Amino acid sequence: MENHWQQIKSVLKNTIPLHSYRMWIEPLRVSRDSNGGYCIECPNAFSLRRVQDHYSRLIRAEFERLTGDTCRFRIDDGREAPSGAKDRELTIDPQRALPTINRHVPTGRFLRRDFTFDQFVVGRNNDFAYSASLSLASHRQSPQNCLYLLANTGLGKSHLTQAIGHHVLDAFPEERVYYTTAEDFSNEMVSAFRNDKLEHFKGKYRSQCDVLLLEDVHHLGGKERTQQELAGTLDSLFESGKKIIFSSCHCPSDIPRLTDKLRSRFAYGLISNIDPPNFGTRVRILEKKAEGKSLQVSKDVLHYLASELSEDIRQLESGLMQVAAKSSLLGAAIDLKLAESVVRNIVRQQKTITIDVVKKMVCRHYGVSPKDLVSRSRKQSIVRPRQVAIFLSRRYTDAPLQTIGRSFNRYHATALHSINTIEKGLRESGALRKQVSYISAKLEKGDF
Repeated sequence: MENHWQQIKSVLKNTIPLHSYRMWIEPLRVSRDSNGGYCIECPNAFSLRRVQDHYSRLIRAEFERLTGDTCRFRIDDGREAPSGAKDRELTIDPQRALPTINRHVPTGRFLRRDFTFDQFVVGRNNDFAYSASLSLASHRQSPQNCLYLLANTGLGKSHLTQAIGHHVLDAFPEERVYYTTAEDFSNEMVSAFRNDKLEHFKGKYRSQCDVLLLEDVHHLGGKERTQQELAGTLDSLFESGKKIIFSSCHCPSDIPRLTDKLRSRFAYGLISNIDPPNFGTRVRILEKKAEGKSLQVSKDVLHYLASELSEDIRQLESGLMQVAAKSSLLGAAIDLKLAESVVRNIVRQQKTITIDVVKKMVCRHYGVSPKDLVSRSRKQSIVRPRQVAIFLSRRYTDAPLQTIGRSFNRYHATALHSINTIEKGLRESGALRKQVSYISAKLEKGDF
């Protein structure tokens, strides 16, 4: 019996994604029931539901092929059934999903129904973030209850954040999951303060929340009152052993105008990067999206899109949807010619903005030299262009503050000070606002 089970597991390991195998198949055990048949024992009801819904056909087919017998599925909860009693089994009828409605959590935003772990394509760029997210979501108590997902826009951090919420609600329905953004959290706090409901606001997040999913925490920069309130909320959740997931496109140390207290709270958990997907992962993402939209797309077209649209996942999805839309409107087949026409519109005149490009544009506008920008001069005619260049480098490139600072022969703290100075100046000075807007427009148009 054990021999057969090992053979079946070997087949499954080569058939389904490795992360799915480790999560759902490895914990299963096989035993004989009182009637001499086979029973697949699942650790809990959630595991049973998942295995029945997604892998039962594969398992049954392999059992029949190797043994000529069938198998059943049951929960193995560690308790022995009374003598002569039937095996404890659970039959779960799959719930019919409402096709156009996203999942609502007790407060905050809706969870997108397609942002689940099953719909997330795992590659070398995100396998650690995926594993960390799945592990945190799968255990009620974990040594590491805090996760900080770090990625640029469009690389999947919102998908993983919401997948954690979906998984927790499935595995532990009684858990109270709150999904919101830093901006919404701040607005809610301000509204509570103005309407004399601050204590209610505090109670909701500090004592009525088991899992907090907080997106885009970099938007908290400069909001001192919100930062103070959030720090108190996080302390309460940490002490209670609750789960907290942050997401941002900046490291905690790189978020401007963030209090040291809140910066340390963000850095308390596991920080997990999500990098841009490689070619193979981009192809699998497109295959997954095409399958989900019931699109018939050839491998040649998918490979072409994956090779040309490498900026982020949103660009990939946009390219695929535009190809499908154009095919539908023209009544034409989805072929390479059609794909090429769409890609030309997406990447037309698209140029990469680098720190050197920003320096070049600032020097041209202010009439200074690149050497002046990295010099030790403290003349206002040099300091202001340098600060603008650092500010625009932060806005338009993915480089961390340390790298930007080194590019201008400055320390991290000086670069941060320059960014804060320009942000303040943009609010107060119309002349500076016009100068920065002019250079920004040139950069965005690729006119460099």
